[in-house]
Amino acid sequence: MSKTYHFIGIKGSGMSALALMLHQMGHKVQGSDVEKYYFTQRGLEQAGIPILPFDEKNITDDVELIAGNAFHEDNNIEIAYAVKNGYKFKRYHEFLGHFMNQFTSFGVAGAHGKTSTTGLLSHVMKNITDTSYLIGDGTGRGSANAQYFVFEADEYERHFMPYHPAYSIITNIDFDHPDYFTSIDDVFSAFDDYAKQVQKGLFVYGEDSYLRKITSNAPIYYYGFEENDDFMATDIVRTTTGSNFKVKHDGQIIGEFHVPAYGRHNILNATAVIANMYVAGFDMALVAEHLNTFSGVKRRFTERIINGTVIIDDFAHHPTEIIATLDAARQRYPSKEIVAIFQPHTFTRTIALLDEFAEALNEADAVYLAKIYGSAREVDHGDVKVEDLAAKIKKPAKVVTVENVSPLLDHDNAVYVFMGAGDIQLYERSFEELLASLQTHM
Repeated sequence: MSKTYHFIGIKGSGMSALALMLHQMGHKVQGSDVEKYYFTQRGLEQAGIPILPFDEKNITDDVELIAGNAFHEDNNIEIAYAVKNGYKFKRYHEFLGHFMNQFTSFGVAGAHGKTSTTGLLSHVMKNITDTSYLIGDGTGRGSANAQYFVFEADEYERHFMPYHPAYSIITNIDFDHPDYFTSIDDVFSAFDDYAKQVQKGLFVYGEDSYLRKITSNAPIYYYGFEENDDFMATDIVRTTTGSNFKVKHDGQIIGEFHVPAYGRHNILNATAVIANMYVAGFDMALVAEHLNTFSGVKRRFTERIINGTVIIDDFAHHPTEIIATLDAARQRYPSKEIVAIFQPHTFTRTIALLDEFAEALNEADAVYLAKIYGSAREVDHGDVKVEDLAAKIKKPAKVVTVENVSPLLDHDNAVYVFMGAGDIQLYERSFEELLASLQTHM
C-alpha cells in the first residue's frame, strides 16, 4: 500500500502547490497547518485534500513527512514529536530534489522574475505536451503521464542546492535576502554552485555581468538584446496590448513572437523560454502560438478596474523589480499618471537597499508608502522607519495607513500600482472600498 504524504505547514505557497501536484498524480495527500485562512487553501479544499490542525496524532507509521521551512522542533508540535520518536522528514526542497529525477526537468532561478518566467514556461509546455509544474505563486499541476517537470528554484538559504535539472534558466543575479546572504559575492557563489548541477543546458541573461562569469558543466547559452548573445531579441515593438519581437540565433531569425505582457523584463523572460524550448527541440511555431495566450501569474502585474479606476497589484519588493513594474505600467498606460504605493518588506532589506529603493520609486509620478512589513524571520528590526525612505525620494512621498488611504484620491487620470510582498493587499482593499463608497454616494 502506498504511503500518504503528510505536509506539515500545507498552506505555504510552495507546499500547497506540491501537495496539489502529488494529488493530481494519483498520490494520497493530507496536511496540517494553523487555523488562520490563507488564499492557498482554496485549491486544496476544492481538491478534497484534508487540512488538519497541528497534532502529534497526525504523525503515524503510514505517512511520509514533508515539512515546511517555517516550522522547526521549537515551534511545531508535529516536528518535535517526529524528532523525539525517530520519524524521518524531508524539507520541501529536499523532497523536490529527489522527486524530479524521474522527469526531464526545467528549473527557473534568478533574483527576480522567477515566478513569471516559470509561469510562462509551464504555460507553453503544458499546451504542447504533458507537463507537471510547480510555480512560486502557489500553483501546481500534476499529470500521471508527464515526462516533463517545470519548477521554480529558490536561492534563499541555498534551497536550490538539492536540484540537478536537465535545463535551467537564470534570469539575473542581484543582492537580496540580506538576512541570509552576506554580499553580492555570496549570492554569486550560490548561483555558481547551482549552475554546476545543471545537466543539459543553462540559459542566462547575457547583459548581467555576474551571469557572464558563471560556470557550468552544461553548455551555457546567453540571451538578451545584444549582438553577442546566443539568442537575441530584436525588432521590438512595445504597445498597449503587449510586446512583439523576433529572436535571432546563429544569424538566423528562429521566429516572430508576441507576449501579452508589459515591460522590457517580460521580453527577456519570453526570450529565455524561447531559447530553452529551441535547444530542447520544441517547434517554434507552437511556442509562438502559446506565448500569445499567456495570462500571467498571481500577484504579478494583476490589473483590476474599480469604478473606472485602474489598480495594479504586484509582488515587487526589491528596487530592480519596482523599476520593471513601473516600466510595464508606463507601456500599458502611456497617457496616465503612474501612482506608486509601496510597502517595504523586511527591515534588513530596507536598511541594506534604502538609496536604491528611493531611486527606483523616483520612476513613478507620485509615491505613497505603507509601514515596513517585518518578517517573522527578523528578530532585530534595526534602526529604520518608512519615513527614512520617504525623505530620500525626490518626489513628495506620503505615508498612508490602512485606515486612511484617502490621500490617493488627489490624482486624476491615474493608474495605481500597489507593490510589496507583505500585507499591501490590505491597503489595496481599503482603497477599493473607498472607491466603491464614492460611487454609491454620487
